Amino acid sequence: MTPPSHTCHPSLVFRPAQERFHSSNNWLESWHSFSFAGHHDPNWMGFGPLRVINDDTIAAGRGFGMHSHHDMEIITVMIEGELQHQDSEGHSRVIQAGDVQRMSAGTGIMHSERNESEQTCRLLQIWIEPSRLALEPAYEQRRMALADQGWTSVLDPDSNEAMAIARPVQLWRTKLAKNESLSLPQLAFSKAWIQMINGEISISSETSASQADLRRGDGLGFHPSQAKMNQIHSLSDQTDLLLFGLD
Repeated sequence: MTPPSHTCHPSLVFRPAQERFHSSNNWLESWHSFSFAGHHDPNWMGFGPLRVINDDTIAAGRGFGMHSHHDMEIITVMIEGELQHQDSEGHSRVIQAGDVQRMSAGTGIMHSERNESEQTCRLLQIWIEPSRLALEPAYEQRRMALADQGWTSVLDPDSNEAMAIARPVQLWRTKLAKNESLSLPQLAFSKAWIQMINGEISISSETSASQADLRRGDGLGFHPSQAKMNQIHSLSDQTDLLLFGLD
């Protein structure tokens, strides 16, 4: 059973896909899990330091022109297609499906993101508040080949196998086939967030009889020490999701 809007247990926060903020024009389809740009709701300002999750689909030949950011850690997870990145620090890269980009905006950076291909592209853009302000801008991009089984570490402050941002945050990604199950990794921080990219899962808790069903675009926040979410079970083919560990 899908949990009700906002909360389904005192230590769980559910964000249904259909209740996200939605922006649409002739080249961009965007779903905002939290308040963003012209969308503002004091109940949905973020979850811990996780400030933005935007699920964007960009038409071929279109995109965002040069614009500025500062004092924010920005992560782009490319899901489908590709995106051309350029910035004021001299970086010019094509971000392809399977790539992850991190950008520390710090004291200020300008960048553009355009889909120069002939196909639409889809990405998640994630903003996380840094631990310190006025840092030097930084950029990194990696191809994150997903493990055949289990979790692939994308962000981890203590691992050379993953990237790190200017805040101690963990981020994993996994893809599951139908009826495949997977235990959650050890979460080192006080908060966690699951963001569904594609597919459908059920997730169970050790501490209660509650079971949450999550589908494409749904999000679920929880406190690992209280909720003790322990296992994910895929209900569809091509299930794809992110898991954050947050301070």
